[in-house]
Amino acid sequence: MSGVCRKGLGVAGEHGSLTHSLAVEECSQKGCLALSLLELLGFNLTFVFLGSLLVLIEPVAAGSGIPEIKCYLNGVKVPGIVRLRTLVCKVFGVLFSVAGGLFVGKEGPMIHSGAVVGAGLPQFQSISFRKIQFNFPYFRSDRDKRDFVSAGAAAGVAAAFGAPIGGTLFSLEEGSSFWNQGLTWKVLFCSMSATFTLNFFRSGIQFGSWGSFQLPGLLNFGEFKCSDSDKKCHLWTAVDLGFFVLMGVTGGLLGATFNCLNKRLAKYRMRNVHPKPKLVRVLESLLVSLVTTVVVFVASMVLGECRQMSSSQIGNDSLLLQVTSEDVNSSIKTFFCPNETYNDMATLFFNPQESAILQLFHQDGTFSPITLALFFILYFLLACWTYGISVPSGLFVPSLLCGAAFGRLVANVLKSYIGLGHVYSGTFALIGAAAFLGGVVRMTISLTVILIESTNEITYGLPIMITLMVAKWTGDFFNKGIYDIHVGLRGVPLLEWETEAEMDRLRASDIMEPNLTYVYPHTRIQSLVSILRTTVHHAFPVVTENRGNEKEFMKGNQLISNNIKFKKSSILTRAGEQRRRSQSMKSYPSSELRNMCDEHVTSEEPAEKEDLLQQMLERRYTPYPNLYPDQSPSEDWTMEERFRPLTFHGLILRSQLVTLLVRGVCYSESQSSASQPRLSYAEMAEDYPRYPDIHDLDLTLLNPRMIVDVTPYMNPSPFTVSPNSSVSQVFNLFRTMGLRHLPVVNAVGEIVGIITRHNLTYEFLQARLRQHYQTI
Repeated sequence: MSGVCRKGLGVAGEHGSLTHSLAVEECSQKGCLALSLLELLGFNLTFVFLGSLLVLIEPVAAGSGIPEIKCYLNGVKVPGIVRLRTLVCKVFGVLFSVAGGLFVGKEGPMIHSGAVVGAGLPQFQSISFRKIQFNFPYFRSDRDKRDFVSAGAAAGVAAAFGAPIGGTLFSLEEGSSFWNQGLTWKVLFCSMSATFTLNFFRSGIQFGSWGSFQLPGLLNFGEFKCSDSDKKCHLWTAVDLGFFVLMGVTGGLLGATFNCLNKRLAKYRMRNVHPKPKLVRVLESLLVSLVTTVVVFVASMVLGECRQMSSSQIGNDSLLLQVTSEDVNSSIKTFFCPNETYNDMATLFFNPQESAILQLFHQDGTFSPITLALFFILYFLLACWTYGISVPSGLFVPSLLCGAAFGRLVANVLKSYIGLGHVYSGTFALIGAAAFLGGVVRMTISLTVILIESTNEITYGLPIMITLMVAKWTGDFFNKGIYDIHVGLRGVPLLEWETEAEMDRLRASDIMEPNLTYVYPHTRIQSLVSILRTTVHHAFPVVTENRGNEKEFMKGNQLISNNIKFKKSSILTRAGEQRRRSQSMKSYPSSELRNMCDEHVTSEEPAEKEDLLQQMLERRYTPYPNLYPDQSPSEDWTMEERFRPLTFHGLILRSQLVTLLVRGVCYSESQSSASQPRLSYAEMAEDYPRYPDIHDLDLTLLNPRMIVDVTPYMNPSPFTVSPNSSVSQVFNLFRTMGLRHLPVVNAVGEIVGIITRHNLTYEFLQARLRQHYQTI
């Protein structure tokens, strides 16, 4: 189904361009150019207006969607990014954007669309169609969902370029943070299935030969092959590698310039366009469409050159570099030119972008250097302005087309002005496309494989890889890739692959958040509601306080008694484990553990008690303010209240607490905690991934004095780190295990802080490193 829809996008764009070009050609002979321009404006503005309206319905559908999918696979949940409504708005929106003549591509939105399909199909339910649900209890976790999103994104790349291996590597390089060997095979199988499904339908629809598999992807670069009559022709030589390196440097500089300009435009939109009514965004899209249409029309009429058609272009049965004459000659535009001549600027502007790329790759000697230079400048500026407006838009194909014009310009200069007759123009156009695209998106491995699979020419592997590496190194010297820039503008805490070596000067205690919001094993409903409504944390530590006068606290209060009993049972369990490991008490147990062992285990105390550890343990017996466990943490607490020792027992998620409140899982103070109803795992995960919100909870149905026992539902053994752990250890554990919270627990089992994604971002670590240097 997705393959048929993607085929429809390409047909719609080609049909619109063909209709406009025929009208302009007729008017160029009859003298009604003004009417033709108005007709062209009418078509383009209507389509762009419809695309903008769809973005107003679902704002997440704007842009390519790759930055958002990259964030999702990195572990950040972007609201609405994988919803069915987003998919519908994305598919039809990019159809209108491409048909409207904007300088956008459909490959980026296809990656987003594939990710949405991957996220939705395994769930067998949809928020948009609540009544359609199936009892399918599998894949009901964030980790499983991320794996399917990875496979969907890879399938989108595979369908767009006919590159299943490149799609798999794209998902690995640009998206997923959490990867394993089993996922590699699954994603590759998914990408291969998407490629052959699209190939099956496209070949059957276009050629009527079902099962022939002749069209592997939507974007086909054609076959690069020298003519049999030209014995001196070579696709590339060792001498050309030097030029490829220079083109990589230039492509990196051009990509960095593109990203810098687009970043400034994005900041301007965030300050002056987005805060205003949504209609302003639609007007901006219409303005871009208006300017683009006028520039394309005027440039084709004024700046284009009339060039003589070669014999291979006039004939209808010839083959040019294994690209059929129908594909090449049908895209020749004769605007304002006499017979047997054509307009080279109009041939580039008034063709679908895929056809223009084929022209630059496979037509020999058909574009003047002045035309290529002007086309590159105009396309560069308009594509930079377009990316970021409120329409679904991709960046792959516009970057390839812009870079192909640059590469073809280099080939013309080398041929005409330097006298290098061996230069193959198609190869330089391909290398230019790779250099510019690499300079914009900063991809290396996956982009190399995608281009090799799209050209079906393995000999291009080395020059493409060298060019992409040089372009990335050059661009990284000035700024980040375009997707990383837009992720940063959104303020998303995206984690890099690894930290810098100097970050190991910091420890977990330097970057953790010491001001904790926590819950007790047995907590009143009023406290839970207060905590959930006044914070936005995704998880909360489950703790008990360490007090010396616990027996007095237990008198006359069932809630406090239950909490202390739970702590004692867990401490006795740990005491038994320690006794099995060592018969002596020299393993330095915590203060409450030693207290419990004094009560339940007969052992002799060491004679020397004046060491530093003993003093530290004795300080923990100091009485603390009269704060009961049924009171929620308050901003008015003193420092002594806020940072008193807390024994860590586990983590419980916000969604779990809200589910317990919604389902009335609690017990009264006059009852035992065993009387509390119990929920199964399937009942707890029934509302996944749209759990109820605490603000939608009807408080009149709850008794605020009732108590909730959270211990059966918490995670009693989450990943933890020591306060002395290095930042690199913390970062690797957090990223590779796909964590959202990492408690910092000291040697005596007390939680001293918590680390979240925000504490591991590059900006936060740099700020803490500067503070560290200032204190030295």
